[in-house]
Amino acid sequence: MSTTELTLTITTESGRIDKVISDHFSAYSRSQVQHWLKAELVQVNDAVVKAKYKVVPNDRIKVAVPEPIHLDVVAQNIPLDIVYEDNDVVVVNKPQGMVVHPAAGHPDGTLVNALLYHCELSSINGVIRPGIVHRIDKDTSGLLMVAKNDQAHLSLAAQLKAKTTIREYIALVHGAIKEEQGTIDAPIARAKNDRKKQAVVSTGKHAVTHFTVLERFENYTLVKCILETGRTHQIRVHMKYIGHPLAGDPLYGPKKTLKGNGQFLHAAKLGFRHPTTDKLMVFERPIPEIFQQTLTKLRQTKLDRTR
Repeated sequence: MSTTELTLTITTESGRIDKVISDHFSAYSRSQVQHWLKAELVQVNDAVVKAKYKVVPNDRIKVAVPEPIHLDVVAQNIPLDIVYEDNDVVVVNKPQGMVVHPAAGHPDGTLVNALLYHCELSSINGVIRPGIVHRIDKDTSGLLMVAKNDQAHLSLAAQLKAKTTIREYIALVHGAIKEEQGTIDAPIARAKNDRKKQAVVSTGKHAVTHFTVLERFENYTLVKCILETGRTHQIRVHMKYIGHPLAGDPLYGPKKTLKGNGQFLHAAKLGFRHPTTDKLMVFERPIPEIFQQTLTKLRQTKLDRTR
């Protein structure tokens, strides 16, 4: 099996080796690093170590990253709304109802299946998630950046980690938010009583969402949400946490809600620096038709407009 070697010399930091490696090489998740540790692909000072090893200054780390195996995800001729494309990146406007990559219960028909038919993708995420730098939920619509090669993938992943990308969402939530804007700074982790859900947990991962009220209706509020971090279900969990769950959300919202195709959440604006040219690129797409139709009906009960 051929491999690619990652090397790292520790200067001042300390801590668990899986976290240190994933922090330094942002394209690789901590769970991937843990798999490498179990497979004895990680050495410190030329000796194999386990996941519990804590690095110290002057440690020399080497990781033998296995080359990704041949992709066996089926390429499918599924229509795509391509917003932008060049040799390095593809920006896609994902429709509501489409899963980003294959998973249990969704072996095909995903965005990855469609992209593999359309073009080559980076190999960093291996078989199931080639090219995927970030994700949005199945029933969330909107903009995604996808890497076509490994160099682009590393660049985009580093930008996400450094919080220099632009990610703005439009969301319709239950209730009338009194504030004009606010920031939700609350850690997120998997819910203890339901593995399908995430929740605000004191020991969870740092998560920050900024929101601004766009319009108020009788029982709902339209908001713009800006992600500072990108945790699973972050906007959905954070808005529920402050008492304003997303309308239509089957997982975090109330049963009595607006009819639609899942939560009313749209990734409306996406910006990043091009991996090769370093030019700032910003893309926007309007909310989908069912979202717009719902707003048109709600405007008959509008309390005020702040947009």
